[in-house]
Amino acid sequence: MNRALISQLMHDPTMRQFLRFIMIGVLNTAFGYAVFALLIWIGLPPQPALALAFVLGVMWNYFAHARYVFGAGGLARVPHYVLGYLVVYGFNALALKLLLSAGLASLVAQALLAPIAAVLSFFLIAKALTGRFPIFG
Repeated sequence: MNRALISQLMHDPTMRQFLRFIMIGVLNTAFGYAVFALLIWIGLPPQPALALAFVLGVMWNYFAHARYVFGAGGLARVPHYVLGYLVVYGFNALALKLLLSAGLASLVAQALLAPIAAVLSFFLIAKALTGRFPIFG
């Protein structure tokens, strides 16, 4: 990739929004894991801890994405946001199953799917929070 293209991409508003989305995603992952770890530490079994961490994580993620990535506010878009998350989960679960049945190791398969799931979630969450799909360029 040449410097001019990189510079152009870095000045594209949608690309900058996508990069903020990725950075917030890293923080969201740390938050979700921290909540899960805290719940395990206080004695909850893993499955209830996971369920509670998921619910709290989705709400945390909603506010972080809405405020810092898409400039949205309020709670009216929460159902759309959750639906976007469920679609990404469904895609990931189905694709993982297909890759595993093709003989890929689980860690390799999920590593291949993670970037695709991140892009898909960016588009779906953007639609959920702004009412439109982002278009690069």
